[in-house]
Amino acid sequence: MARLPYVDPATATADEVRDTFSRLAVPLNVFHMMAHAETNFRPLVRLGSRILAKQQLSGKLRELAILRVAQLSRARYEWVQHVPIAKAAGASEEQVAALERGDTAAVCFDAREQVMLRFTDELIRDVRVSDATFAAARQHFSARETVELILAVGYYMMIARLLETTAVDLEADAGTKIIEALK
Repeated sequence: MARLPYVDPATATADEVRDTFSRLAVPLNVFHMMAHAETNFRPLVRLGSRILAKQQLSGKLRELAILRVAQLSRARYEWVQHVPIAKAAGASEEQVAALERGDTAAVCFDAREQVMLRFTDELIRDVRVSDATFAAARQHFSARETVELILAVGYYMMIARLLETTAVDLEADAGTKIIEALK
């Protein structure tokens, strides 16, 4: 059970919150919790939408990184919502299973994916990615993709902390509906 009540869009005090809810394809519990931060709600939703739909970084790489964030953060909600998105973006069952057990060196990941996962791990664990990992990433990713990866990981780390600290209740996965609505 959530540690805070969910914001009801019908009784929200801020017009911006009600308007943002009216534009959501799927009003997931995470949004109902996020809406407590009235002035941050719309910008957070917009940033999340841009990460999911407008980045140059491939959807598959983004989703593998998000699953890694969810796994390392023990954020079950984030994991459940993003597994179908990852599969729709091209991640295999084997890759999802490897991430679930924490095996980022599994042979199912190609060299580019392994570098991205190492980059993600260091970003989460150490904040600053090592020079060696950064150099390896630059061999595979443009400057734009590198920064987009950092922003995606940071955004989903923040969301994982919101989910886990407030104990957002898990509902059925709806991630692919959100992705379809963003197209």
